Amino acid sequence: MKIELFTFCDFAQECGGKLTIVGTFDTIIARSFPCAHNQLSVVIRLRFDLWEFSKHSFRIEARDLEGEVTMKPIKGGLDVKGVGNATAVSHLVFTIGKMAFKDPGVVNFTLFIDEREVASVPLYIKKEG
Repeated sequence: MKIELFTFCDFAQECGGKLTIVGTFDTIIARSFPCAHNQLSVVIRLRFDLWEFSKHSFRIEARDLEGEVTMKPIKGGLDVKGVGNATAVSHLVFTIGKMAFKDPGVVNFTLFIDEREVASVPLYIKKEG
């Protein structure tokens, strides 16, 4: 399995196997703290090889640099099936509303597939000015 995309954006959707991603970013700038970001989407594109076609579990965790959980983990399952190709693609698209941040810092979003950590991306939280 390969991670082809793992990003944050303003809006995302999947329709008919196609992804639409608008306004990708990795930094949120706030005027004051604590603060809340109204809405962000997390988009992940996974490519599985033929021998990986089966059911898989996934979990996405968000933790700050001290290891504190900053949101409830996102959990689910994938049923990876091919369409005659040697690989298959699965998309994970989630929208998170009112994500709170108590201080500037970094929140790492980590993806687990079948209870194994496979990727992590940082979301930087900064104070304006």
